[in-house]
Amino acid sequence: MQTNNHKVTDYDAVLDAKFGKKGSSSRTEAEEKAFAFYTGQLIEQARREAKMTQTELAEKLGSSKSYISRIETGRTEPKVSTFYRIMLTLGLSVELTPIIS
Repeated sequence: MQTNNHKVTDYDAVLDAKFGKKGSSSRTEAEEKAFAFYTGQLIEQARREAKMTQTELAEKLGSSKSYISRIETGRTEPKVSTFYRIMLTLGLSVELTPIIS
């Protein structure tokens, strides 16, 4: 008989220990960096699915390849208007739905 050695981890406690309590400036900064990274990953995935290079996307947006690269790696966060332009250029729409908790 196998035993289950999986431990349940309280991720809130892990985040508190690493970045500070929710609402602290260090935690807020870490969350902002995580959102920037996540946004970049969404854009990169959408671009790849559209079979478009960074250069092609940049040209269609009137920006540079390095700007697209910085967005995709989370080093730069696009303005909301730029995010919408990127999504439209990639043939996607942005839909906001309420979170049900």
